[in-house]
Amino acid sequence: MVVLLKRDWRGMENIPAEGGFIAAVNHNSHIDPFAYAHFQYNTGRVPRFLAKSGLFNKGFIGAAMRGTGQIPVYRESTDALSAFRAAIDAVERGECVAFYPEGTLTRDPDGWPMTGKTGAARVALQTKCPVIPVAQWGANELLPPYAKKPSLLPRKTHRVLAGPPVDLDRFYEREMTPELLKEATEVIMAAVTRQLEQIRGEKAPETPYDPRRERIEQRRRTHAQRRDERTQERTRGGRPAAREEGLGT
Repeated sequence: MVVLLKRDWRGMENIPAEGGFIAAVNHNSHIDPFAYAHFQYNTGRVPRFLAKSGLFNKGFIGAAMRGTGQIPVYRESTDALSAFRAAIDAVERGECVAFYPEGTLTRDPDGWPMTGKTGAARVALQTKCPVIPVAQWGANELLPPYAKKPSLLPRKTHRVLAGPPVDLDRFYEREMTPELLKEATEVIMAAVTRQLEQIRGEKAPETPYDPRRERIEQRRRTHAQRRDERTQERTRGGRPAAREEGLGT
């Protein structure tokens, strides 16, 4: 990473020197894990990432992930909760677990963090460990989201800003309901977004991009399109009869 990216790293003093904690990091490039791991290695703490289980079967990358103790996430299966149990165990052993709360590369058109999933909040509230909000920018300029080839020149700068721990005290003594987890996740994502605002020197949108809302809108557009197509088919189907009766054009 030293060869590919220049460094502008700030907030390393906010990474706990000891004890378990969560790093909540924004996600805008496929090389984010390597770039962020480089940052955190330099603080003396080794992160463990939660990653899609399929990556553990991909040649060198899979071997590296298995060898470094990363945590597979088995989506849509009976093993889906095993990742959270592993994350809780790691934190309680005093390790760092790095979460990408968005769950995937951001789909925000301008690269801002999306709404988050509740996994990081769930582990944080169960263990009461510190949650460090981290923003990074620059790896996405080297390898933009969903790009197949990197843009090597000119050499890009990897900017990282780690903030102070997120204040989650008000959630600890409350029942862990879906509503509570959603609220805690919003607090975590707001802290991550504030770090990115400082890096970029601009304000994020007031309402984070929500991929679930986009999927709902896409379904609505699809249904409307199909309805229009059926209407057009019925209209076209009625024209021959109208012409036979002398009513067509």
